Amino acid sequence: MGFVGLKRRGSAIAAIAIAAIGIAVPVWAGERLPEASEIAQTPAQLQAIDRLNQGLQLVQASRVPAAIVAFRQAIQLDPFLAPAHYNLGLALRQLGQLQPAGDAFVAAIRVDPEFALAYANLGALMLETNNLEQATVYLERAIKLDDELGVAYYNLGLVQAQQGLTEEAIDTLQTATRYSPNAPEPAYHLGRLYVLEGNTRRAKAAFRAAIDINPRYAEAHYQLGATLLTEGELEDALDAFRQAVEVAPSYANAYYGAGLAFIGLNRPSEALRVLEYARQLYRTQNNPQWVDRTEQLIQQIR
Repeated sequence: MGFVGLKRRGSAIAAIAIAAIGIAVPVWAGERLPEASEIAQTPAQLQAIDRLNQGLQLVQASRVPAAIVAFRQAIQLDPFLAPAHYNLGLALRQLGQLQPAGDAFVAAIRVDPEFALAYANLGALMLETNNLEQATVYLERAIKLDDELGVAYYNLGLVQAQQGLTEEAIDTLQTATRYSPNAPEPAYHLGRLYVLEGNTRRAKAAFRAAIDINPRYAEAHYQLGATLLTEGELEDALDAFRQAVEVAPSYANAYYGAGLAFIGLNRPSEALRVLEYARQLYRTQNNPQWVDRTEQLIQQIR
């Protein structure tokens, strides 16, 4: 789900890939805008496009609050500039302002009822607020408008997974991997669902696919390690946990998993070392349940 910009005097709508709800999607292209010779553009409309593109530049510079100001200026100049409403929604969502973000996506849809990405983002927002029924409506509408919109399939798959519709979720996420081949998240969540089904072979393949796309995907390394651990592939599990903590040094669960692998390999001193570090991290992260669980395991080793 990327920020959408316009060029003055007509050009293609382009979307810049960013991460939203944990998913990075490829560049999206929309319908070609008419050339300036084909339509009359008022000075206000041209200024609105300039403000919109200024906002996109500010987003790329990680200046999201300033980008929000620019997008709102674009809307004041041209209330019918749908990408300005859409990008305002994305920016507000990045700051955790979910209700205003939803209002902005709705405004984009009012201006352009066929704006598939706006429906997809609105659906993702409904998922984030646990409104699964409304999320399904918006995401299915996005797919109806653009049946190759990978991010819509991805979020719909997450909705179905939360609803306990595991088989449907797997099918939908597989479609997401086809239309968003550069996004690691669909493969990762496929792996999680395969684990739930007890299909560890497919789970491992899915986690590895996510890692191939993004080698710095700490959660995928960890889940691969956890799956390998249950299969008794202890050395490979240990390597996966190591990869996870290389990416995310404060990943307490990965240290805990490494401790279990060391125990299985009959290497108690190394197990003790990583488990003590995991316990320290759990304390820092205010996770008393796992502090206690780790402490119990440490006492069993000593």
